[in-house]
Amino acid sequence: MTDENRIDELVADLQEGSMAVRRAATDELGASGEAAIEPLITVMLESDNDVRWYAARALVQIGEPAVEPLLEAMHAVEDRDFRRYAMAALAGIGEPAVEPLIGVIEEGNPDLRPFASMALCRIGEAAVDPLLRLLRHPDPEMQECAAILLWKMGEPGATALTAALETGWAGKQ
Repeated sequence: MTDENRIDELVADLQEGSMAVRRAATDELGASGEAAIEPLITVMLESDNDVRWYAARALVQIGEPAVEPLLEAMHAVEDRDFRRYAMAALAGIGEPAVEPLIGVIEEGNPDLRPFASMALCRIGEAAVDPLLRLLRHPDPEMQECAAILLWKMGEPGATALTAALETGWAGKQ
């Protein structure tokens, strides 16, 4: 566990260090666990895209504990660049982010849905079954959204979508 002062030093390294210093800070912040999540999100909100990229990499290393704080920040902040890097982090976290991202799709926020969609497509195979489940949603808009996402995902999603449509599984409650 890294103490708060060290986390502050590492965040400063992300903002001002050379590439080698930034990479080392990213790795140490990622290994710091939950204590680094809020400082990393804060630096993502306040910095340029280069710093956001390093912070997002550290959040990917932290993994599942970063999912909900990232989504909360995305709901609270309208900065498109921040949202883009936050979704990249969620995509990098992978399977633990799938259900929360499906929740973003279902809530229908037109500002967040495209970011969640991109993340789910990047996650790929781990998102297939939850998206197939969304094909059964009572709202035709959700069904259409799930179908489009499965198709855009490429082979794992398109294959599953085709099978669901061929068997008549899609859209049935």
